[in-house]
Amino acid sequence: MTEVLQELGEMIASRRPDCVLEYNVIFGELNIEVAPSHMLAFIEFLKIDNSCKFSTLVDITAVDYPGRERRFDIVYHLLSMYQNHRVRLRMSVREEDMIVSIVDVHPSANWFEREIYDMFGILFSGHPDLRRLLTDYGFRGHPLRKDFPTSGYTELRYDEVEKRVVYEPVSLVQEYRQFDFMSPWEGAKYVLPDDEKLNAK
Repeated sequence: MTEVLQELGEMIASRRPDCVLEYNVIFGELNIEVAPSHMLAFIEFLKIDNSCKFSTLVDITAVDYPGRERRFDIVYHLLSMYQNHRVRLRMSVREEDMIVSIVDVHPSANWFEREIYDMFGILFSGHPDLRRLLTDYGFRGHPLRKDFPTSGYTELRYDEVEKRVVYEPVSLVQEYRQFDFMSPWEGAKYVLPDDEKLNAK
């Protein structure tokens, strides 16, 4: 299978050298690094070319690398049911870059791109309805960025007096909590190795 994918990668790279920056086969999967400016044309090529026929978009996601100049990797997973192959496309983009939407080629990209915008703050030009998908419209920030605080910026609760959901700044009632992972029973006594040294002092 690895040899077949290697040949497929060579064929794609030779036919679209303007798009393919590099390719490799790792763990039995074909990975192709694509130039961001050519991603739309490349995905269209993979869909209609008879040697490829990657007609099914499985997923689009992103990965955040805050220390890099090109902070985000956008990752596309495509499936060819005709050739029984999968391919992973990856492109690296800067935080301020706007990505061309592929909704016109794969309509199923609509919600994937909305999710990436919501979770990472990456903008897609040409998207028919780019708005938040998983968080509230008034949500601040993008939760899957690695610099997003674990506790978030705001919390919401239902207020019985006002009979509505209210937004408040996050307040952690305990600054520091100590957990005893040894036992769920209060007052349980354990003798651990070397405990006698503590008592000897």
